[in-house]
Amino acid sequence: VQLQASGGGLVQPGGSLRLSCAASGFTPYTIGWFRQAPGKEREGISCFNPSDGSAYYEASVKGRFTISRDNFRNIVYLQMNSLKPEDTAVYYCAGDTKEGSPKIRCVHGMDYWGKGTLVTVSS
Repeated sequence: VQLQASGGGLVQPGGSLRLSCAASGFTPYTIGWFRQAPGKEREGISCFNPSDGSAYYEASVKGRFTISRDNFRNIVYLQMNSLKPEDTAVYYCAGDTKEGSPKIRCVHGMDYWGKGTLVTVSS
């Protein structure tokens, strides 16, 4: 099982970034993005069930972030727009094979994790 996240970097406030997560070695029921800011607990920000297209967004990112999937290449993207300094964090891609709503998986975590990619929002 492998989850490879990429796309992090330095961006100015108001800017955009797109994170990518390539999953291999398993078929996730839910796949999503989590983040951990310095001094804070990890939080689930967006999770997605490919089987039915249902998605969950944490309140602070709703309307700014969009999760999507390239079914052919088995890559999940997180398009992040209108970035704020408080979005600065290490972002992790994760997946789970258990059935459940994307909100449940985002709140309770997942079984499989990739290495994080750092997103820094600063002028």
